[in-house]
Amino acid sequence: MKPIVVDINIKTSKERIWNAITNVNEMRYWFFDNIPNFNAEIGFKTWFVVKNEERVFYHLWEVVQVENFKSIKVAWTYPDYVKDSFNVTFYIEELENDFINFKVKAEGIEKFEQFSIPEFTRKSCVEGWTYFTSRLKKYIEQ
Repeated sequence: MKPIVVDINIKTSKERIWNAITNVNEMRYWFFDNIPNFNAEIGFKTWFVVKNEERVFYHLWEVVQVENFKSIKVAWTYPDYVKDSFNVTFYIEELENDFINFKVKAEGIEKFEQFSIPEFTRKSCVEGWTYFTSRLKKYIEQ
């Protein structure tokens, strides 16, 4: 299946974006407010719960790749549904005129097609990443 890719251009520095996506205190403002901890180190793991209507989603993350100020890849698992993870990679690319292209690439979501859960559809994932990238832009530009 084709990966989901959502990107946005933000007038900022690569250092500012990197801190926003790797510093747990900043991540709580634009991403999930209940992330307990996070480190941009290969092998780092964390987990937290997100509730949506009557469903509870346990999120288990493991950092699997880091290229400082360029990209970070996280294996993302919902252990109550699928034991295998899908990968989410955040990319930072410097553009002209002090702009950064921030891109999210989610691969492997087809593992969730067997479930009749609205949050696991491709459409929901695209909408979710569009929402989070917009929140990141708003957070950076405030």
